[in-house]
Amino acid sequence: MPDSCLNSFPAVGTQGKVYTYLNHYENGMDLYGFSTNEERELFFDLIKVDGLGPKAAIKIMSSISIKELVGILDSGDINGLEKIPGIGKKTAAKMMLSLKGKLTIPEFTQQQRKNREYEAVVASLIEMGFDRQQIEKTLSDVLPLLSKEESFESKSQTEKEDTLFRKILMEIAR
Repeated sequence: MPDSCLNSFPAVGTQGKVYTYLNHYENGMDLYGFSTNEERELFFDLIKVDGLGPKAAIKIMSSISIKELVGILDSGDINGLEKIPGIGKKTAAKMMLSLKGKLTIPEFTQQQRKNREYEAVVASLIEMGFDRQQIEKTLSDVLPLLSKEESFESKSQTEKEDTLFRKILMEIAR
């Protein structure tokens, strides 16, 4: 469990929630715990980076906040990544390539909470190689306009996602 998660749990004797990940490998199993789903999602993003395993991801999460990590990645500061214990030049470059623009800070505004309803659209566009922040900004611009249209509101969720996907793709491609 990352050190940053330990401070956010409730006092001993009170009920709390732990988000977990069970890593099963040839010689055993490791159980990783997180205080929020966002921390667990960051962990999953980190272990997708070539050369970073679960233990390295926990070490990174223990030494830097999500907000700082997102800031370093968005600014393209490879030297900032290299200052994290256990991260060398090659791993920092791999992290930059894999994660730049794909992580967000979990402090949501009301509009971002509304956008979560369309996370499948965002994920699809990210898989196509577009920047998460650009997608979310475009979604925040397009969604209120579409929501005002009666024809959009009467559509099924799948039809809404399809319409949003096409609209965002057209806006980003400009």
